Amino acid sequence: MLSFASRFLGRNLNLVVGAGFLFALLLGIFSTVSGMIHDEPVHSAEHEFHLKPRDAGLQSAGLFGTFDKQQLQRGFQVYKEVCSACHSIRLVSFRDLEQLGYDEGQVKTIATDWQIEQPSVNPETGEPATRKNLPSDRFPLVFANDVAARAANNNAVPPDLSLMTKARHDGSDYVYSLLTGYGPQPAELLKKFPDAKTPAGLHFNRYFATLNLAMAPPLTGTDQVQYQDGTRATVDQMAKDVSAFLTWTAEPNLETRHAAGAAVVIFLLIFTALAFGAYRNIWRDMKH
Repeated sequence: MLSFASRFLGRNLNLVVGAGFLFALLLGIFSTVSGMIHDEPVHSAEHEFHLKPRDAGLQSAGLFGTFDKQQLQRGFQVYKEVCSACHSIRLVSFRDLEQLGYDEGQVKTIATDWQIEQPSVNPETGEPATRKNLPSDRFPLVFANDVAARAANNNAVPPDLSLMTKARHDGSDYVYSLLTGYGPQPAELLKKFPDAKTPAGLHFNRYFATLNLAMAPPLTGTDQVQYQDGTRATVDQMAKDVSAFLTWTAEPNLETRHAAGAAVVIFLLIFTALAFGAYRNIWRDMKH
């Protein structure tokens, strides 16, 4: 009897292992479904009070979106005067700003006057040094490392903004909503979740995943930035403009991609029409 069992297992080992794996899988699925049916869902302040991003209404949105260069320049001004104190855009070069409508001389001036210089080495002493930025340089890091960033920002590391609108779902709308979403905690939230009170040093924002973030409201009032084109710099306007600028830093070739996509769609439509015409001509004498 033992010999028969050994021979059976030897010949059908794969079948036995497969059956065991299938049984374990079905058991896991049954346990999961049963738990979803019988267990009460856990509600949290984040689950109930977090909001999805609002539509920023940017010209770059949609299948045929394009950039408004005037808005991009305003957005860059907001970044320069407000955001650049904490956030880097390390993947963007100064000369890339020519795509925003700045000429070569303006780009050179922006690079030279930038408040943070490029890290370098003194050729005579070999000691660490800095030099003026060149148009070919990328924007320098705000902080030398995470340790310095944490020391200056209440133990929080400000993220690089180069690809921020790509790193977040509905990134352009997310940035706009986050910048305009600060405010006091609703009384309803504190009544339902008394332990969810915003900790000291953090700031309540319903568009942030955990509702509380370390960054203080960066846009604090109208005319915080004096736009050179005369546009009124309301908080909403500044938030839209810097969102548009960060959309460009994350995808500077957006217009080219949209144009190429439109050309491909037109080509496919024409090709389909010609192919259908050829099909009808070749098989015109055949019953279908």
